[in-house]
Amino acid sequence: MTGLDDHIAATPLIDHHVHGAFTVDLDRAGFEQHLNEGSPAAVPPWMTQFDSQLGFAVRRWCAPVLDLPAHAPADEYWAHRTELGTAEVTRRFLRAAGVSDWLVDTGYGAGSLLDPDGMAAVSGGRAREVVRLESLAEELEYDSGRDYADAFTALLAERTQDAVAVKSILAYRTGFDLDLTPPAPAAVSNAAQRWLDEGRPRLADKALIRFGLHAAVARGLPLQLHTGIGDRDLDLRRVNPLHLVDFLRSVPDVPILLLHCYPFHREAGYLAQAFPNVHFDVGLAITQSGVRSAAVVAESFELAPFAKQLYASDAWGLPELHYLGALLWRRAVAAAFGHWVGEGDWSRADARRVVTMIARDNARRVYRL
Repeated sequence: MTGLDDHIAATPLIDHHVHGAFTVDLDRAGFEQHLNEGSPAAVPPWMTQFDSQLGFAVRRWCAPVLDLPAHAPADEYWAHRTELGTAEVTRRFLRAAGVSDWLVDTGYGAGSLLDPDGMAAVSGGRAREVVRLESLAEELEYDSGRDYADAFTALLAERTQDAVAVKSILAYRTGFDLDLTPPAPAAVSNAAQRWLDEGRPRLADKALIRFGLHAAVARGLPLQLHTGIGDRDLDLRRVNPLHLVDFLRSVPDVPILLLHCYPFHREAGYLAQAFPNVHFDVGLAITQSGVRSAAVVAESFELAPFAKQLYASDAWGLPELHYLGALLWRRAVAAAFGHWVGEGDWSRADARRVVTMIARDNARRVYRL
């Protein structure tokens, strides 16, 4: 299977959904807190987050990038990582990932993360921005509810001139089990005035989120939607992408990218098969599930056409995640495709072609790179 393995290893990836790597130094407690997606709380003193699938993957695969032996103990890993320093660690991992293009969501934690230009400079690749709709609304300045719709639309047009996509985190703010049709203008004005009067806390108003969603659809850019797992601020029961069926029927001409999807990756595969404009990835689950990502990635190949699947890491902060997403995805694909080729179910030529499609060609088409 050497030819296939070599092709998988050598194919540059387009990471179509990612965040910047940290520009700030962390203590060990902060580092371990980011080896976890579900809880924003500190790791309890009676455990270590290194004792997880992700923690074991860091010790197995990241340690050698830092000149440590595979499976280096957590204490040794942390001590040597600290000695190397944030800049050097980040440079090593981003360059080792084999990613040619990063499509960077800049909507959260921007003050402590590399921006797209920084990601490009450190990695030696290219980077483009994905604009987050809810963050855009939260930075918007307006004087009364009557001004909101025009002000938001104008700012969206300005901020997306050079962006490749927009993204919504309505999964966190409202869930998907609600009416996602465009709100009436009066409903938008009234909601914007209430939000202004309340001092504009974190945006969670359904009318304003729906307005932002459809303003983005009118722009025609690819629309990324967080689905599936996230931290505990999200109600997982309400973010199964099957709740989006009516919305998907209403926007047939806009590329929709379902992000993460796990544990609903099979539902996402069905939607990608059922709707020509729907695409998906299993980013985030790849790193969080460590060695078991081989099963998750294989399951994502069950139903959806291969032209509808993309690679993503959803790495945020720790550069280990940018590297592990790429490495574990490559390993998972090599295991699945290698088995199918070995059993005679696939030809090696087809396997190589599908690798290139998912690794980069599908993203180039969808985002017009």
